[in-house]
Amino acid sequence: MSMLHAIAWIFEALLRLVLPPSGRHRATRSAFGRPAMRRQPPGAQGAAMARPYVVAHEQQREQREQRTERRLRRRRRRTLWLAVHGIDIGPRVIHGVRVVA
Repeated sequence: MSMLHAIAWIFEALLRLVLPPSGRHRATRSAFGRPAMRRQPPGAQGAAMARPYVVAHEQQREQREQRTERRLRRRRRRTLWLAVHGIDIGPRVIHGVRVVA
């Protein structure tokens, strides 16, 4: 290998490190043309990385929605049970008008 080739090779390698590559495969290639190694933190296989406070907020929202659904379900069941036993606790407001039982 001649001196000019060695200088050109070193110069090309330095330019690859400094300038971003262009083209379709720029994210998957390292500075020397070999595929870049992508490391994942331990325990992250198949799991999307997310900020813990975002995950916690989503879990709290889901729990809140589940509590609301359970409360409404209990309310409907209680109303039906009381109706079977002859007690009317139907809606207190019908079409925006307060109804007296």
